[in-house]
Amino acid sequence: MPKTIIIKKNGGPEVLNLEEVSLGSPGPNEIKIKNLAIGLNYIDTYHRSGLYSMKLPHGIGMEGAGVILEIGKNIKDFSVGENISYAAPPLGSYSEERIIPEKIAVKIPNGVSHKVAACIMTKGLTTYYLLKKTYILTSRDTILFHAAAGGVGQIFCQWAKSIGCKIIGTVGSHEKIEIAKKNGCDYVINYKTENFDKKVLEITDNKGVDVVFDGVGNDTFEKSLNSLKVRGMMISFGNASGPLSPIDVPRLLQPKGLFFVRPSMGQYLSTRDELNEGSSELFNQIKFGKIKVEIFKEYKLKEAKQAHEDLESRKIIGPAILVP
Repeated sequence: MPKTIIIKKNGGPEVLNLEEVSLGSPGPNEIKIKNLAIGLNYIDTYHRSGLYSMKLPHGIGMEGAGVILEIGKNIKDFSVGENISYAAPPLGSYSEERIIPEKIAVKIPNGVSHKVAACIMTKGLTTYYLLKKTYILTSRDTILFHAAAGGVGQIFCQWAKSIGCKIIGTVGSHEKIEIAKKNGCDYVINYKTENFDKKVLEITDNKGVDVVFDGVGNDTFEKSLNSLKVRGMMISFGNASGPLSPIDVPRLLQPKGLFFVRPSMGQYLSTRDELNEGSSELFNQIKFGKIKVEIFKEYKLKEAKQAHEDLESRKIIGPAILVP
């Protein structure tokens, strides 16, 4: 029987258990897939720890790529043997085989490998909705992106640079500065050694940036607001350092008339047309060389505990995958 990672209680990496499961056949609108690569994302640690709650026991992981083993009777647009990827609930991608709803599957085009597709879907589609939908980025914009050397950061900065905007990135160590520059940042600030809000204002002649993209959360929030220009936009899309405290709107947002938004992928990629549009744009960026994907590390599925330890200790610099 195929194996999958099951969580029976919330906690640290030790709660990730590899178990055999019986799958059966897909329902009328479902696809059975053999995973050949599985995306590893920081959001997976939120589901494991309980920060993002789910009914237990449950699988984990939203992202993967592989080959179709079996299709339901109502499936018209996919065939057995086709290569597909996915990056959406239901959770359970940490598995050798699984059954997924047809509505979350996308075909992998020629020229894109399973490993690249598996590690790019969540990060790449997150980038897509951030710079194409939440805030339509243009060459006139100056932006601040936190964790610029991370998984999303590397993809985002390459895509943003292809648009032509000015990018200020933050990183948490000296070693990550060159990574951020390599992926498109015009300026890189080590937030561990410098006050990034003061540095941003220095770079922008005290004007501030048009928009901040922040997946870090609590540790960077108030200084991010300090970094914005009048009527600037704060986009909070993650909680790597912990969730935000309640926002004091009169004190934090009102003085400069700031905009604040907390988007998620499900709000922008909820229909088949939206998913096809986003994944097509993403794969085109890869095929035409505007985004280059370098997989930082591969783990075996049975090494998921170690992978989560490395995620949370910031040892993973860039896209990483699990391989069944």
